Amino acid sequence: MWHLSLFCIATTITVITITHWLYRWWNPKCNGNLPPGSMGWPLLGETIHFFAPNTSWDTPPFVKERMKRYGSIFKTSLVGRPVIVSTDSDLNQMIFQQEGQLFQSWYPDSFTEVFGRQNVGSLHGYMYKYLKNMVLYLFGPESLKNMLHEVEYAATRNLQSWAAQESVELKDATAHMIFDLTAKKLISYDPEKSSENLRENFVAFIQGLISFPLNIPGTAYHKCLKGRKKAMRMLKNMLEERRANPRKVKSDFFDYVLEELDRGDTILTEAIALDLMFVLLFASFETTSLAITVAVKLLKDNPRTLQQLTEEHDNILRNRVNKDSGLTWKEYKSMSFTFQVINETVRLANIVPGVFRKALKDIKFKDYTIPSGWAVMVCPPAVHLNPNNYKDPLDFNPWRWERMDQKGASKNFMAFGGGMRFCVGTDFTKVQMAVFLHCLVTKYRWQTVKGGDIVRTPGLQFPNGHHVQITEKDKQNQHTISESDMNPAISRN
Repeated sequence: MWHLSLFCIATTITVITITHWLYRWWNPKCNGNLPPGSMGWPLLGETIHFFAPNTSWDTPPFVKERMKRYGSIFKTSLVGRPVIVSTDSDLNQMIFQQEGQLFQSWYPDSFTEVFGRQNVGSLHGYMYKYLKNMVLYLFGPESLKNMLHEVEYAATRNLQSWAAQESVELKDATAHMIFDLTAKKLISYDPEKSSENLRENFVAFIQGLISFPLNIPGTAYHKCLKGRKKAMRMLKNMLEERRANPRKVKSDFFDYVLEELDRGDTILTEAIALDLMFVLLFASFETTSLAITVAVKLLKDNPRTLQQLTEEHDNILRNRVNKDSGLTWKEYKSMSFTFQVINETVRLANIVPGVFRKALKDIKFKDYTIPSGWAVMVCPPAVHLNPNNYKDPLDFNPWRWERMDQKGASKNFMAFGGGMRFCVGTDFTKVQMAVFLHCLVTKYRWQTVKGGDIVRTPGLQFPNGHHVQITEKDKQNQHTISESDMNPAISRN
């Protein structure tokens, strides 16, 4: 009899414990008024809905449905963490401006595993500023001026190669072009001389980064982690080889990093340096190749835009004093309509579906409280596609930027982040996009062969690729950039 009583007591305690736990899951503690929303299933939250694929250019259904139900700020749970989602421009601006005071950069554990626990996005304060200054050594305006001719040469050489083929998958081809250029500047990587293909590891990495974070053999996320492990091993081997055979003259970013590591008073560690190189290699080519592919697709679908863009670049060639010279920095800075096209492309593309931060204390905003320790996800698509911010937001309309700020971030434009964590590679991205478009529209025509459809999971993908056929225009008066044009000693404006 007492066994039955003991079983009943144990069962009652278990039921009460589970009920209390479920109640706490669905009704989190808060010293104030939490934003409305649903915490979803215990532990899983609403993660499956968040990762559900959709094929629209519009605000992701996960966010759009909850905005209609709860408003511009709502709570949810993703990959086991409580999250406040913000589609409110004012709150977004406060989040970016209060970096290090009310909020700090944060990403889910699954992202941290992929990018490295000491990656630049996870570091704060002085260490973050230190790494940011290191990156500006590579991607700052003065460096980009010297790099302009190399970017043009890479675009010209690759377009010539693609035009000789029946068709080319543009996303993969541009990613290959940008990766080779960036890897050369970072680590003097030459795919033809290397025994291993470094970029293949990043392809596996990319496929898993935007997948459900389930680390089981056979899943995309598992392959992603394996790709990271191989890439990091290659980078570490390169670092050790460079240390064993130091160069007398610095020729790439790796030399600069090694010089920093060898300083007696350095705060840089080898682990941080390797994570930095890994993130730079990924960020420099993946997002830019997506943006270029989207731009080419949108231009083909909008002949009037393509015509004005072509006229701008034809005028650059027409007004050039030295017809045999490559692009100058002055010419690059004159591409006003091109920058409008770039801004409109990244506004519509929304390549980064969410920017994560963590609340450092209880934060009051309007009628709500964001609890200390909670994650906050800024949702750029909801801002970029809000009809109150942009008239007819799903239309590709570069002319709208004639009356808008094009230089940096604002509370209604955050394609490159905002605040002190505004992307340091923004100018590099714009240089690559502008120069590629210059080479493309002045010398080539193209047509879609197949693919071109998008899917978001929630990151942007071209699941069937975007295959295009590229053909040369009239060769009269065209100038082909040669390797001699890459000579940095050539005077450029």
